Amino acid sequence: MSSDKGHLYLIPTRLGDNPPLEVLPISIKKIIEEIDYYIVENEKTARRFIKRISTSKSQPSLKLSVLNKYTTVAERNTFLNPCLEGFSMGLLSEAGCPAVADPGSDIVSLAHAMNIRVIPLVGPSSIILALMASGMNGQSFCFNGYLPIDKVDRKAKIKSLEKLSSEHNQAQIFIETPYRNMKMLEDLVKVLHPETRLCVACDLTLPSEFIKTSPAKEWKNNKEDLHKRPAIFIIQKD
Repeated sequence: MSSDKGHLYLIPTRLGDNPPLEVLPISIKKIIEEIDYYIVENEKTARRFIKRISTSKSQPSLKLSVLNKYTTVAERNTFLNPCLEGFSMGLLSEAGCPAVADPGSDIVSLAHAMNIRVIPLVGPSSIILALMASGMNGQSFCFNGYLPIDKVDRKAKIKSLEKLSSEHNQAQIFIETPYRNMKMLEDLVKVLHPETRLCVACDLTLPSEFIKTSPAKEWKNNKEDLHKRPAIFIIQKD
């Protein structure tokens, strides 16, 4: 154990159940083999991921703190104590990059407040991958998270984002719970101007990956089943 503070590594994970080193750099495997303390969303899936990427890693040596909607502020504030004692830690997302559309941002903020060095590692982000493949404005874009569930509120939000995209030449990115993807697509086709470009990107990095950008009017004839497939939606009105 060092007398100095440990580092907080932000460790990306896979976007689906493909072999880890097909989409993650070897540097992540090396870091995982070096550290035993982790902050995770789900202990079972985190242990499975660590085992997949490093079969030699001792599972009993792992010390995992669970960060989810049930975690209290008091609990969260103790999670980085190992760093204060000189041990480096890893922050894992359930999918993709920690702290991006992910509760891990609270931990990163806490690390900065405690003068703990934060080290982001390279890995897949579904948001960035979708934007890269969309053909929309990668110089100016906004991620909006989930849109409202209420029909009236959702329609108003879609119109608002479409207006923003036109006024600022800005790609507007959002997500939906996978089992509501088809309803989202249906609402977008109904609400958007027929010529507004719409990109749907789902199952990114997986063999079943699907990415398509077309005017909203052309999505009326969509044949792709998006049900229960993790998806990113992007709109831009020129």
